[in-house]
Amino acid sequence: MTHKMFWDDPYLTQLDTTITSVSRQTVQVAQTIFYAFSGGQESDTGTLGGYPVIQAHKTEQNDILYRLSENHTLQVGDSVTMTIDWQRRYRLMRLHFAAEIILELMYQHQPGIQKIGAHIAEDKSRIDFEWGANISLFFPTVYEKAQTLIRANQPIRSEFTDKTTERRCWDIAGFARVACGGTHLKTTGEVGTINLKRKNIGKGKERIEIYLVDA
Repeated sequence: MTHKMFWDDPYLTQLDTTITSVSRQTVQVAQTIFYAFSGGQESDTGTLGGYPVIQAHKTEQNDILYRLSENHTLQVGDSVTMTIDWQRRYRLMRLHFAAEIILELMYQHQPGIQKIGAHIAEDKSRIDFEWGANISLFFPTVYEKAQTLIRANQPIRSEFTDKTTERRCWDIAGFARVACGGTHLKTTGEVGTINLKRKNIGKGKERIEIYLVDA
């Protein structure tokens, strides 16, 4: 199984690794820093062995496969360098954790609320809820508590809860401990100032969109 270095150190932007499998355009590596779409968080972008990665795909066995251009010449055993777009990765990490904070605060503030979807992109993150009223009524309280937590610059601990099945979680002392396998920041302060926007997406469904103010 591919060793996921993005969990060991999500701040790594370049890695020397080895090709372990090749099937036409699809390759696998021994270690990787290149996150594949999972849990609503979009894939990284970057290169592998000098070739742009067209798609990163997570398998049912928790391996990650990378699709390259048809003209790639990589073979099993080749030593290659993997590079990710750090600016994109860091924005995804910040927007991801902003969404984690908002979601947890919504659960704490309104225990009966139910999340029905989420997506973390480079321009914004969003959380969809099953909720029959205007969700922005919660914004003043949730926003204030979120920014207080962010300004406190508390450490964020990420670890395995079950290494065999690669189940992971994040933890902020005194706030929450939540199951999540994404790439996480070291401290809450890295999120920065955020904005919240409400969107009605259908009867009984509400969306919170989250933006970075410095974007």
